[in-house]
Amino acid sequence: MVTSVNVPRLVIAAPSSGSGKTTVATGLMAAFAERGLAVSPHKAGPDYIDPGYHALATGRPGRNLDAFMCGPELVAPLFAHGSAGCDLAVVEGVMGLYDGAAGRGELASTAQVAKLLRAPVVLVVDASSQSRSVAALVHGFASFDPQVRLGGVILNKVGSDRHEVMLREALEEAGTPVLGVLRRAPQVATPSRHLGLVPVAERRADALASVAALAGQVRAGCDLEALLALARTAPPLDCAVWSPREALAEAEAAGGVPAGSPVSPGPVGPRPVVAVAGGPAFTFSYAEHAELLTAAGAEVVAFDPLRDEALPEGTSGLVIGGGFPEVYAPELSANEPLRAAVAAFAEAGGPVAAECAGLLYLAGSLDGKPMCGVLDADARMSERLTLGYREAVAVSDSSLAANGTRLRGHEFHRTVIEPGAGTTPAWGFTHPERRVEGFVRGGVHASYLHTHWAAQPSVAARFTAAARAAAGSGAVGGDRDGG
Repeated sequence: MVTSVNVPRLVIAAPSSGSGKTTVATGLMAAFAERGLAVSPHKAGPDYIDPGYHALATGRPGRNLDAFMCGPELVAPLFAHGSAGCDLAVVEGVMGLYDGAAGRGELASTAQVAKLLRAPVVLVVDASSQSRSVAALVHGFASFDPQVRLGGVILNKVGSDRHEVMLREALEEAGTPVLGVLRRAPQVATPSRHLGLVPVAERRADALASVAALAGQVRAGCDLEALLALARTAPPLDCAVWSPREALAEAEAAGGVPAGSPVSPGPVGPRPVVAVAGGPAFTFSYAEHAELLTAAGAEVVAFDPLRDEALPEGTSGLVIGGGFPEVYAPELSANEPLRAAVAAFAEAGGPVAAECAGLLYLAGSLDGKPMCGVLDADARMSERLTLGYREAVAVSDSSLAANGTRLRGHEFHRTVIEPGAGTTPAWGFTHPERRVEGFVRGGVHASYLHTHWAAQPSVAARFTAAARAAAGSGAVGGDRDGG
């Protein structure tokens, strides 16, 4: 059902990566939350790490808006779902304002997300090596696509009062409001490594301090009243509000949900326990995945492979998402009881959905350290970064997807696994290259491909049905009653 969404909103963009949009977006979220506003945090693109900082800043789940993986038609509904009941939404962009999926025009760009949300854009400009030329730069970004409404600029890395005066004069001449000025200063401590910022779960106390410092920087340098006024100029957004239960019901009506999956009007009867890996080593997940599993009738229970020596009681489905197991390989390897429990669960036919880090954890070894040994493959760190969107088709039936299921995903890793695919692969990539990838073995589906289940809700329903069947057979876990 289409409704009118009236949440004030801003998109924080930049001419290029490294301009400071994460600093500004996270700082704005925290600064407005400090004022008592309910702030809805969002991130354009597939990034998992920035939303963790957004969640710290706002106290709400950081949510992704990815027009490639979910399709442009789901961007506004997912935004409406995440921002329901909020006073303000802040969307951090990805890369440069007009950068998107390679060779696909505006698809998955920050500009496309801004247009789909009818949201004004604030451009964060690294002004460290320019003065009057900033006006030409901003004019180009403002005029490149007339449908993108550039509401103002925040100048970052400004060197002095004189430098600020020159920049303001140039932008006043160009007719672009300056909504903030941040001086050159040592970066707030947000340490990075090979795939970006260190996730919040690995440094929570320090991350809280970093977010507070970002809020202070932005509060001191930005006109919060003007930014809030700009956000309130966003017109009503007429769209459906995404609902995990309705998404599953639609998938069921389309024939994409296994028979007997109680997704509509609601889950009844036994509830299979789906254990989801978390903790510092497995930090990559989309909030909608747990919501879909719950709507499909599962009881979602988190566990930490670094600390827990057993799977949660009654586990009949296991989800191991992305993260940094290579950083924690010695600790993961040392937890022999849990490795044995995971191997026994997989050997008994329990459904396992493993993405990227999960794939490595199921391997025989990672950088020479023994892992769970579920897969006849070994993984290691590499100098080469594998990065990009993928179009994929399931090439075999599994607990996650029926043969022929098509979806879009994203690869992002500096590891390799040998072999790269099992005798029964998980996916066949159709774009930008053609190859098979991943492993299907019994109830196990393991792959490097990160996917967003909101784009294919039948995945959650199929996996929950497999968990329920495994519990019912007595091979693994057990059900918990639900109503």
